[in-house]
Amino acid sequence: MLWVRFADGGDTGFGTLEGDEIAVHSGDMFSGASPTGRSIRAADATLLTPCTPTKMLGLWNNFYALAEKLGNPAPDEPLYFLKSPSSFLGHGETIKRPLSYDGPVVFEGELGIVIGKVTREVSPDHATGHIFGYTCVNDVTAAGILNKDPTFPQWARAKSFDTFGVFGPCIATDVAPEDVSVRTVLNGTERQNYPVSDMIFQPARLVSLLSYDMTLLPGDVIACGTSVGVGSMKEPENTIEVSIEGIGTLSNMFVQ
Repeated sequence: MLWVRFADGGDTGFGTLEGDEIAVHSGDMFSGASPTGRSIRAADATLLTPCTPTKMLGLWNNFYALAEKLGNPAPDEPLYFLKSPSSFLGHGETIKRPLSYDGPVVFEGELGIVIGKVTREVSPDHATGHIFGYTCVNDVTAAGILNKDPTFPQWARAKSFDTFGVFGPCIATDVAPEDVSVRTVLNGTERQNYPVSDMIFQPARLVSLLSYDMTLLPGDVIACGTSVGVGSMKEPENTIEVSIEGIGTLSNMFVQ
């Protein structure tokens, strides 16, 4: 199933995307959602972020190919940062350059895990049951800020500017992540195309390990990290697309 949130005529709702229509549901997406019997044309609605996370956790150095390229060893445990909820942006919306920053703005196409139930100290065997589904993520980064101050790497600031936490367009519940690839296209040119199977910490193990650090809540998103091919968005106006089989394409503009 492909779950979406939408705005229609001033109202917001959620449902499942079925062809060109959204089958509207009521209740809670993660527990007890029920079809209302009403449908709307997807073209008549505005897609929102497919859920409203309390937090987005982003992985660093979680793909063997990129680790090898950068000369980094595979980590013994997940290396991650958090993105502010105020950074979240949906499909079709515009990524904006911060007024306080004039350096390179980088795209990072990624697979996102969406948590479906309260997750605290779960084993890898049970973690799969806590995953609601998967989404596309563009982990936008103000790369020039990360190591600007040699005494303090600024992960939170570089990753959390408004509009820098892009995900959507939907949550797919029937995706086998080990079988898909992440493809990123910038201004019509493919920049990334890498298999999720190259991930160092695969989804179930990743969710388990993170759940021993902090409680994960329904709707929280884990951005699984990226692989080779990331780069800057340099044109005055840029179209950036992140596509994953079975989920769809997350498309946004970045305006300098």
